[in-house]
Amino acid sequence: MKVLLIDDERLARSELRRLLAVFPDVVVAGEAANARQARELLATLAPDLIFLDVQMPGESGLELLASLEPPVPRVIFTTAYDEFAAKAFELNALDYLLKPVDPARLAGALDKHRLPPGRPSTPADRAAKLAAEDKVFVREGDRCWFVEVKSIRLLESEGNYTRVHFDTAQPQLFRSLNAMEERLDPKYFFRANRRQIINLAWIDKIEPWFSGGLLVNLKGGSKVELSRRQAQEFREKMSL
Repeated sequence: MKVLLIDDERLARSELRRLLAVFPDVVVAGEAANARQARELLATLAPDLIFLDVQMPGESGLELLASLEPPVPRVIFTTAYDEFAAKAFELNALDYLLKPVDPARLAGALDKHRLPPGRPSTPADRAAKLAAEDKVFVREGDRCWFVEVKSIRLLESEGNYTRVHFDTAQPQLFRSLNAMEERLDPKYFFRANRRQIINLAWIDKIEPWFSGGLLVNLKGGSKVELSRRQAQEFREKMSL
């Protein structure tokens, strides 16, 4: 794939070029330090993928992307600021990577580009687990969040949808709890019952419950019941 790096910081471009060098199918076709240079290179190089900084002198990366006429190459934002993520995804960004760019997150973003548009994900695509430090884009209606996975304390099934609890927000996502579970690392998350998944780091207190079960109290006030079977699995998982 032919990529174009757009960032006003030379060292940031050099570091990204170094990280991309390990991918044999990636060719860095050019670099631009501002929106004007980027437009010239977009016209001559026709890249498949753009790595785009947000804050640059003059026109920002977001303004540049919003102004481009179709067809527009896929775009992965690379920035030190997470507050622009919602706007980036509104502009159909493929991914949003925070500086310093994590090599594993970079590899995951490139995998997204390799997945043809409109092709449903396969079990292999979904196998990559989210790390606790990863950030995910969450949207409900007109509201958007860019959330660290470790801040999600509880996920609850609501039919084919999932209610996600973090901070004071509880948005509903158009994905099933089973689909969400596939992305969550079992080192950090536990399927408490058919309807709920808990973040183990958010457990505040555990009490004995009916019929050999457990009642888990999460920080923030939520209470989750574990059946006898799940309580046994929980003990086996968490015991020394």
